Amino acid sequence: MKTVYDVNPNKLIHSAAKKLKEIEDIKMPEWALFVKTGTNRERTPYQKNWWYIRCAAILRTVYVHGPIGVERLRTKYGGRKNKGVKSEKFYKGSGNIIRKCLQQLEKAGFVKKVTHTRRHGRRITPKGRSFLDKIAKEIKVEENGNK
Repeated sequence: MKTVYDVNPNKLIHSAAKKLKEIEDIKMPEWALFVKTGTNRERTPYQKNWWYIRCAAILRTVYVHGPIGVERLRTKYGGRKNKGVKSEKFYKGSGNIIRKCLQQLEKAGFVKKVTHTRRHGRRITPKGRSFLDKIAKEIKVEENGNK
């Protein structure tokens, strides 16, 4: 059985983003075309489907690092801000974008809230695990077929 750990993360995320685009519970909000993904960014994302790529990346992160909250995800998707003459400083990513992605993934049934464990946050559901594992299996079959 092939899992998320056996394939290239970039291929997995882009394949998952294509499949997430087909799911009706996951939609790019209207305001998503005009926002930056964090205060450390200078411009908005240049990819048209960046919302689905971010949702897929968050889903993979929840799978791998399991129960994980918004604050830890903000740190993961943050970065250093270029302040011109001043020295650079780390800034967290946008919490609103991460929250909305998690809410949509929760509505689709891929993640669920966990509050009764030592670490609070979101955990992957069996539906989300099988969704990513099927994509990983497809990628592995495609790689072995090309050799």
